[in-house]
Amino acid sequence: MRVVFAGTPDVAVPSFEALLASSHEVVAAITRPDAAAGRGRRETPSAIAVSAVEAGVEVLKPRRPSEPDFQQRLSELAPDLVTVVAYGALVPSSALQIPKQGWINLHFSLLPAWRGAAPVQHAILHGDDITGATTFVLEAGLDTGPILGVLTEEIRPRDTAGTLLERLSVAGAGLLVASVDGLESGELAAVPQRTDGVSLAPKIKSADARVDWTAPAMRVDRVVRACTPTPGAWTTFRGRRLKLGPVRPVPGELVAPGSVVVTRESVVVGTATAPVALDRVQPEGKPMMAALDWARGARPTSDDRFV
Repeated sequence: MRVVFAGTPDVAVPSFEALLASSHEVVAAITRPDAAAGRGRRETPSAIAVSAVEAGVEVLKPRRPSEPDFQQRLSELAPDLVTVVAYGALVPSSALQIPKQGWINLHFSLLPAWRGAAPVQHAILHGDDITGATTFVLEAGLDTGPILGVLTEEIRPRDTAGTLLERLSVAGAGLLVASVDGLESGELAAVPQRTDGVSLAPKIKSADARVDWTAPAMRVDRVVRACTPTPGAWTTFRGRRLKLGPVRPVPGELVAPGSVVVTRESVVVGTATAPVALDRVQPEGKPMMAALDWARGARPTSDDRFV
Protein backbone atom coordinates (compact mmCIF):
# COMPACT_ATOMS: atom_id res chain seq x y z
CA MET A 1 0.00 0.00 0.00
CA ARG A 2 1.00 3.61 -0.56
CA VAL A 3 0.78 5.10 2.95
CA VAL A 4 1.04 8.63 4.29
CA PHE A 5 1.78 8.86 8.01
CA ALA A 6 0.34 11.62 10.21
CA GLY A 7 1.82 12.16 13.66
CA THR A 8 3.74 14.64 15.78
CA PRO A 9 5.32 13.68 19.16
CA ASP A 10 7.80 11.01 20.27
CA VAL A 11 4.99 8.57 20.99
CA ALA A 12 4.24 8.40 17.24
CA VAL A 13 7.78 7.46 16.24
CA PRO A 14 7.56 3.68 16.92
CA SER A 15 4.56 3.43 14.58
CA PHE A 16 6.28 5.49 11.89
CA GLU A 17 9.41 3.34 12.08
CA ALA A 18 7.34 0.14 12.04
CA LEU A 19 5.60 1.23 8.85
CA LEU A 20 8.94 2.14 7.28
CA ALA A 21 10.17 -1.38 8.07
CA SER A 22 7.00 -3.02 6.71
CA SER A 23 6.12 -4.05 3.17
CA HIS A 24 4.15 -0.82 2.68
CA GLU A 25 5.50 2.29 0.94
CA VAL A 26 5.53 5.39 3.17
CA VAL A 27 5.40 8.26 0.67
CA ALA A 28 5.10 11.23 3.06
CA ALA A 29 4.69 12.29 6.68
CA ILE A 30 2.21 14.88 7.90
CA THR A 31 3.05 16.66 11.15
CA ARG A 32 2.38 19.85 13.05
CA PRO A 33 4.41 22.97 12.21
CA ASP A 34 7.65 23.64 14.07
CA ALA A 35 6.97 24.97 17.58
CA ALA A 36 8.91 26.85 20.24
CA ALA A 37 10.55 24.47 22.72
CA GLY A 38 13.12 24.46 25.49
CA ARG A 39 14.41 27.32 27.62
CA GLY A 40 15.47 29.28 24.55
CA ARG A 41 12.01 28.83 23.00
CA ARG A 42 13.58 28.06 19.64
CA GLU A 43 11.46 26.84 16.74
CA THR A 44 11.90 23.08 16.80
CA PRO A 45 10.62 20.42 14.38
CA SER A 46 8.43 17.64 15.73
CA ALA A 47 9.79 14.17 16.48
CA ILE A 48 8.07 12.83 13.37
CA ALA A 49 9.52 15.62 11.21
CA VAL A 50 13.00 14.71 12.42
CA SER A 51 12.45 10.98 11.83
CA ALA A 52 11.00 11.56 8.37
CA VAL A 53 13.91 13.74 7.27
CA GLU A 54 16.37 11.11 8.50
CA ALA A 55 14.47 8.47 6.51
CA GLY A 56 14.33 10.61 3.36
CA VAL A 57 10.53 10.89 3.49
CA GLU A 58 8.74 14.04 2.33
CA VAL A 59 7.37 16.13 5.23
CA LEU A 60 4.14 18.15 5.07
CA LYS A 61 3.50 20.72 7.82
CA PRO A 62 0.12 22.35 7.21
CA ARG A 63 -1.14 24.74 9.87
CA ARG A 64 -4.54 23.18 9.24
CA PRO A 65 -5.39 20.06 7.22
CA SER A 66 -8.14 22.12 5.57
CA GLU A 67 -5.59 24.19 3.64
CA PRO A 68 -6.13 23.82 -0.15
CA ASP A 69 -2.39 23.58 -0.89
CA PHE A 70 -2.01 20.73 1.58
CA GLN A 71 -5.00 18.84 0.21
CA GLN A 72 -3.73 19.34 -3.33
CA ARG A 73 -0.35 17.83 -2.43
CA LEU A 74 -2.02 14.94 -0.61
CA SER A 75 -4.08 14.25 -3.75
CA GLU A 76 -0.94 14.30 -5.88
CA LEU A 77 0.69 11.72 -3.60
CA ALA A 78 -2.29 9.41 -4.34
CA PRO A 79 -2.08 7.42 -1.09
CA ASP A 80 -4.14 4.31 -0.55
CA LEU A 81 -4.31 5.13 3.14
CA VAL A 82 -3.31 7.71 5.75
CA THR A 83 -2.36 6.35 9.17
CA VAL A 84 -2.61 8.63 12.22
CA VAL A 85 -0.87 8.47 15.60
CA ALA A 86 -1.13 11.51 17.89
CA TYR A 87 -1.22 13.99 15.01
CA GLY A 88 -2.84 16.76 17.06
CA ALA A 89 -5.21 18.41 14.58
CA LEU A 90 -8.78 17.78 13.45
CA VAL A 91 -9.02 16.41 9.92
CA PRO A 92 -11.90 17.79 7.81
CA SER A 93 -14.09 15.50 5.73
CA SER A 94 -12.61 16.95 2.52
CA ALA A 95 -9.20 15.56 3.51
CA LEU A 96 -10.60 12.30 4.85
CA GLN A 97 -11.98 11.52 1.39
CA ILE A 98 -8.67 11.84 -0.48
CA PRO A 99 -7.03 8.44 0.24
CA LYS A 100 -8.68 5.44 -1.43
CA GLN A 101 -9.17 3.67 1.90
CA GLY A 102 -9.50 6.73 4.11
CA TRP A 103 -7.57 7.46 7.30
CA ILE A 104 -7.06 5.06 10.20
CA ASN A 105 -6.07 6.14 13.69
CA LEU A 106 -4.13 4.41 16.48
CA HIS A 107 -5.69 5.57 19.75
CA PHE A 108 -4.29 4.67 23.17
CA SER A 109 -7.43 3.41 24.91
CA LEU A 110 -10.01 0.66 24.62
CA LEU A 111 -12.61 2.58 22.66
CA PRO A 112 -15.28 3.74 23.31
CA ALA A 113 -13.59 4.38 26.67
CA TRP A 114 -11.54 7.55 26.93
CA ARG A 115 -12.21 9.28 23.64
CA GLY A 116 -10.15 12.44 23.37
CA ALA A 117 -6.69 13.94 23.73
CA ALA A 118 -5.52 12.37 27.02
CA PRO A 119 -6.73 8.76 27.24
CA VAL A 120 -3.71 7.38 29.10
CA GLN A 121 -3.76 10.15 31.71
CA HIS A 122 -7.46 9.68 32.39
CA ALA A 123 -7.14 5.90 32.66
CA ILE A 124 -4.58 6.35 35.46
CA LEU A 125 -6.46 9.23 37.06
CA HIS A 126 -9.63 7.17 37.33
CA GLY A 127 -7.92 4.05 38.67
CA ASP A 128 -8.43 1.72 35.69
CA ASP A 129 -6.69 -1.65 35.94
CA ILE A 130 -6.60 -2.31 32.20
CA THR A 131 -6.20 -0.07 29.18
CA GLY A 132 -4.98 -0.70 25.66
CA ALA A 133 -4.85 0.60 22.11
CA THR A 134 -7.37 0.62 19.29
CA THR A 135 -7.10 1.13 15.55
CA PHE A 136 -10.21 2.61 13.97
CA VAL A 137 -11.42 4.38 10.84
CA LEU A 138 -11.20 8.13 11.27
CA GLU A 139 -14.42 10.07 10.72
CA ALA A 140 -15.80 13.48 11.61
CA GLY A 141 -16.77 12.55 15.20
CA LEU A 142 -14.33 12.51 18.12
CA ASP A 143 -12.80 9.00 18.06
CA THR A 144 -16.16 7.53 17.04
CA GLY A 145 -15.24 5.55 13.92
CA PRO A 146 -15.58 1.78 13.44
CA ILE A 147 -12.89 -0.40 15.01
CA LEU A 148 -10.28 -2.42 13.15
CA GLY A 149 -8.12 -3.89 15.93
CA VAL A 150 -7.56 -3.87 19.69
CA LEU A 151 -4.84 -4.81 22.17
CA THR A 152 -4.91 -4.68 25.97
CA GLU A 153 -2.29 -3.56 28.47
CA GLU A 154 -2.22 -3.82 32.27
CA ILE A 155 -1.82 -0.58 34.20
CA ARG A 156 0.89 -1.33 36.76
CA PRO A 157 0.62 0.10 40.30
CA ARG A 158 3.49 2.56 39.81
CA ASP A 159 2.87 3.45 36.17
CA THR A 160 3.00 7.09 35.21
CA ALA A 161 1.37 8.39 32.05
CA GLY A 162 4.86 8.44 30.55
CA THR A 163 5.81 4.82 31.29
CA LEU A 164 2.41 3.49 30.26
CA LEU A 165 2.33 5.49 27.04
CA GLU A 166 5.81 4.28 26.16
CA ARG A 167 4.69 0.63 26.36
CA LEU A 168 1.50 1.34 24.43
CA SER A 169 3.36 3.19 21.69
CA VAL A 170 5.58 0.16 21.06
CA ALA A 171 2.81 -2.42 21.22
CA GLY A 172 0.49 -0.16 19.25
CA ALA A 173 2.99 0.10 16.40
CA GLY A 174 2.57 -3.60 15.76
CA LEU A 175 -1.20 -3.28 15.91
CA LEU A 176 -1.14 -0.44 13.38
CA VAL A 177 0.96 -2.37 10.87
CA ALA A 178 -1.24 -5.45 11.33
CA SER A 179 -4.30 -3.31 10.64
CA VAL A 180 -2.78 -1.93 7.44
CA ASP A 181 -1.84 -5.48 6.41
CA GLY A 182 -5.41 -6.64 7.02
CA LEU A 183 -6.90 -3.82 4.99
CA GLU A 184 -4.56 -4.54 2.09
CA SER A 185 -5.39 -8.25 2.07
CA GLY A 186 -9.11 -7.63 2.51
CA GLU A 187 -9.18 -9.92 5.55
CA LEU A 188 -9.97 -7.12 8.02
CA ALA A 189 -13.37 -5.46 8.32
CA ALA A 190 -14.22 -2.52 10.56
CA VAL A 191 -16.78 -3.11 13.32
CA PRO A 192 -18.97 -0.26 14.67
CA GLN A 193 -18.09 0.96 18.16
CA ARG A 194 -20.36 0.09 21.05
CA THR A 195 -22.78 2.80 22.08
CA ASP A 196 -22.37 2.02 25.79
CA GLY A 197 -19.30 2.61 27.95
CA VAL A 198 -18.42 5.92 26.33
CA SER A 199 -16.13 8.18 28.38
CA LEU A 200 -14.24 11.33 27.44
CA ALA A 201 -10.60 12.23 28.03
CA PRO A 202 -10.08 15.95 27.46
CA LYS A 203 -6.59 17.43 27.58
CA ILE A 204 -5.27 17.82 31.14
CA LYS A 205 -4.21 21.41 31.73
CA SER A 206 -1.74 22.76 34.25
CA ALA A 207 -4.55 23.90 36.56
CA ASP A 208 -5.86 20.31 36.65
CA ALA A 209 -2.43 19.10 37.79
CA ARG A 210 -2.42 21.04 41.06
CA VAL A 211 -2.49 18.59 43.98
CA ASP A 212 -5.32 18.86 46.50
CA TRP A 213 -3.81 17.72 49.79
CA THR A 214 -7.24 17.43 51.41
CA ALA A 215 -7.93 14.49 49.06
CA PRO A 216 -7.14 10.88 50.05
CA ALA A 217 -3.62 9.59 49.46
CA MET A 218 -4.82 7.31 46.67
CA ARG A 219 -6.22 10.30 44.79
CA VAL A 220 -3.03 12.33 45.27
CA ASP A 221 -0.98 9.41 43.99
CA ARG A 222 -3.16 9.04 40.88
CA VAL A 223 -3.09 12.74 40.05
CA VAL A 224 0.69 12.87 40.26
CA ARG A 225 1.20 9.72 38.18
CA ALA A 226 -1.37 10.81 35.59
CA CYS A 227 0.35 14.18 35.18
CA THR A 228 3.88 12.77 34.90
CA PRO A 229 5.72 13.82 32.79
CA THR A 230 3.25 16.37 31.38
CA PRO A 231 1.83 18.77 32.33
CA GLY A 232 3.56 17.93 35.63
CA ALA A 233 1.85 17.76 39.03
CA TRP A 234 2.54 20.70 41.31
CA THR A 235 1.80 22.42 44.57
CA THR A 236 2.94 25.66 46.19
CA PHE A 237 5.38 26.08 49.06
CA ARG A 238 5.81 29.50 50.66
CA GLY A 239 3.92 30.99 47.75
CA ARG A 240 6.09 29.50 45.00
CA ARG A 241 5.32 26.62 42.70
CA LEU A 242 6.96 23.27 43.42
CA LYS A 243 6.73 20.57 40.77
CA LEU A 244 6.31 17.03 42.05
CA GLY A 245 7.64 13.72 40.79
CA PRO A 246 5.71 10.52 41.63
CA VAL A 247 4.78 10.06 45.30
CA ARG A 248 4.28 6.93 47.35
CA PRO A 249 1.55 6.40 49.97
CA VAL A 250 3.18 5.20 53.18
CA PRO A 251 1.82 3.71 56.40
CA GLY A 252 2.18 5.73 59.54
CA GLU A 253 0.50 8.22 61.78
CA LEU A 254 -1.82 10.73 60.18
CA VAL A 255 -0.26 14.03 59.18
CA ALA A 256 -2.37 17.16 58.67
CA PRO A 257 -3.16 17.70 54.97
CA GLY A 258 -0.34 19.63 53.32
CA SER A 259 1.98 19.47 56.33
CA VAL A 260 5.57 18.48 55.56
CA VAL A 261 7.51 16.11 57.83
CA VAL A 262 11.22 15.61 57.20
CA THR A 263 13.24 12.74 58.66
CA ARG A 264 16.74 11.48 57.89
CA GLU A 265 15.30 9.06 55.34
CA SER A 266 12.24 10.70 53.81
CA VAL A 267 10.03 13.70 53.19
CA VAL A 268 6.35 12.99 53.74
CA VAL A 269 3.29 15.17 53.22
CA GLY A 270 -0.09 14.77 54.86
CA THR A 271 -3.30 14.02 52.97
CA ALA A 272 -6.86 13.26 54.05
CA THR A 273 -5.78 9.69 54.78
CA ALA A 274 -2.23 8.28 54.89
CA PRO A 275 0.76 10.54 54.22
CA VAL A 276 2.69 10.27 50.96
CA ALA A 277 6.46 10.19 50.58
CA LEU A 278 8.03 12.51 48.01
CA ASP A 279 10.65 11.17 45.64
CA ARG A 280 11.80 14.12 43.52
CA VAL A 281 10.71 17.75 43.37
CA GLN A 282 11.52 20.76 41.23
CA PRO A 283 11.49 24.27 42.70
CA GLU A 284 10.89 27.21 40.37
CA GLY A 285 13.92 27.95 38.21
CA LYS A 286 15.84 24.86 39.34
CA PRO A 287 16.33 21.31 38.06
CA MET A 288 14.50 18.30 39.43
CA MET A 289 16.20 17.06 42.62
CA ALA A 290 15.82 14.50 45.37
CA ALA A 291 13.18 15.54 47.89
CA LEU A 292 15.63 15.20 50.78
CA ASP A 293 18.10 17.51 49.05
CA TRP A 294 15.32 20.07 48.57
CA ALA A 295 14.25 19.76 52.22
CA ARG A 296 17.79 20.32 53.50
CA GLY A 297 17.86 23.64 51.69
CA ALA A 298 14.24 24.73 52.24
CA ARG A 299 14.08 23.59 55.88
CA PRO A 300 10.28 23.37 56.17
CA THR A 301 8.92 24.12 59.65
CA SER A 302 5.81 22.90 61.42
CA ASP A 303 4.03 26.04 60.25
CA ASP A 304 4.74 25.44 56.56
CA ARG A 305 2.12 23.84 54.31
CA PHE A 306 1.87 22.62 50.74
CA VAL A 307 -1.17 24.29 49.22
